[in-house]
This record gives sequence, C-alpha cells and structure tokens, in this order.
Amino acid sequence: MSEPQGPKIYLLPNLMTAGNLFCGFAAVLKILEGALIKAQATPGLHEIAEAQAAEKFHIAIWCILASCIFDALDGRLARLGGHESPFGREFDSLADIVSFGVAPALMVYRIVLDKFPNVGWIIASVYLICGALRLARFNCLAADDSAAANREFRGFPIPAAAGVIASITLCLLWIDEKGREIGPGKWVLPPLMLFLAWMMFSGFKYPSFKAINWKTTRTLPKFIVIVLVLLVTVLYYQWMPAVIFIAYLLYGFLRPFLSRKMKEEIEDEVEDDDPLESP
Repeated sequence: MSEPQGPKIYLLPNLMTAGNLFCGFAAVLKILEGALIKAQATPGLHEIAEAQAAEKFHIAIWCILASCIFDALDGRLARLGGHESPFGREFDSLADIVSFGVAPALMVYRIVLDKFPNVGWIIASVYLICGALRLARFNCLAADDSAAANREFRGFPIPAAAGVIASITLCLLWIDEKGREIGPGKWVLPPLMLFLAWMMFSGFKYPSFKAINWKTTRTLPKFIVIVLVLLVTVLYYQWMPAVIFIAYLLYGFLRPFLSRKMKEEIEDEVEDDDPLESP
C-alpha cells in the first residue's frame, strides 16, 4: 500500500500568507512595546511616553494594513495559478486570526480599554471570538461550495474589519497632535469594535471582488476614476484608507437595494468572455 500523500503547499500563495502572519505578529509586538512604554513612564515624562507609545501604535497600524495587502494577494495568486487548496485556506485563516483578530483587539485594548479592565477585556474578547467564528463559518461554506464562497462573503470580512479599526486609528493619530498622541476620538473605538463584531457574524453579504483578474477590462472613465482613487490614497494616506474601508462597510447595507446590473458594474461579477475559449 502506498503511503498517503501530504497536503500540497504552493510556494507563492503561501509566502503571501506567511507575510500576512509575519506582519500580524510584528503588529502585536509593537503594541506590547507601546503598552510597556506607557506603563514605565514617570509622572514628569508622561507626555513624552505617550508620544513614543503612539509611534509604536503607528507602526502596528501599518503592519495590520500590510497584512490586508498580503491577504488580498495570497488568494489572488492561488486562483491565478489554479492552486487553491484546503491547506492554503486553513493556513490563511490561522494567519488572519492573528493579524485581523488578535492584533486589532489588543491595539484597541491598550489604547483605551485598559482603563476599564473589567469591561475592556470582554469587549476585546467579543471581537476576537466573533472574528474566529466568522473565519470558521467561511471555511465550512468554502468546503461545501468553494465557488459560491468566493463570489461573495456572508458577514463583514475580518480583514476589512481590522482595516476599519486600523485606518480609523491612523486617522485619529493624524488628527490629534499630528500623530504624537491619540486624543478623545479614541472613545469611538470600543463601540466600533462591538459593531464590527456583530457585523462579522451578521447576514449581510459583501462582494469579494475575486472575479477581478488580469483579463478584467474597464472603460476609460472607470479606469481614470480608479487611478484617481489610488493617487488620492497615496497623497492622503492619513485618512483615505479609512474612507475606503468605511465605504466598503456601508456598501453592505446599500447592496440589497441596488439593481442587479448596478451590482455587476460595481463588483465585476461578470467576467469577460474569451472568444478563443467560447464553445
């Protein structure tokens, strides 16, 4: 009898997932470093310690956003090469729970919730648990029908939820003293985290945009709009990511009221037909 073969591990997609996990772990480390700086601050140097801690949180935010990019690339590379696999899906979920579950929950806890330890850890835990449930549900749906699971997400995706938290925190850092500290606006983060926890396990459906590939064509006006959005994001990186993630969040509420044609235009659900491959 031949020995059972192990799971296939494709290099490029899983390298992207490893990058996702690396950035998530780096974010956790920077959050802990920031918390340690605040804990060891002397009374006379409290403002300096706050600025140093905010700098660590700033790095952690960029690590979380970098994880979002790696997460988008791993699945796209797998589909591009026809290398989607159960191993890749499970590895991706394990990386996501660190980068988009543990890191954002720990960041919000250390920024604001640690002042209320009895309630703070519960709020952070609710977000983390709902994120884990969201990933488990997606894996079950993908195992039953991978094509349907890839077309749209049921519940707000956890990478997008982490992106909302990270981008809004980045915006708060920019608003309050130009990134030197996080001011009163930080109190929006705990209710936002609870809301996102509910959204991740809700019945709202979101487009995956996984139909977009190298063959996807766009009209000139749409191409110009996409280029302008990318340009504005680069120029105003302090607040534009928050606009993009919040727009995606709100789209789930508007989506049921849109016509099928409008949804197809926005989500690129209809892939371009290749005349050479048509029957």
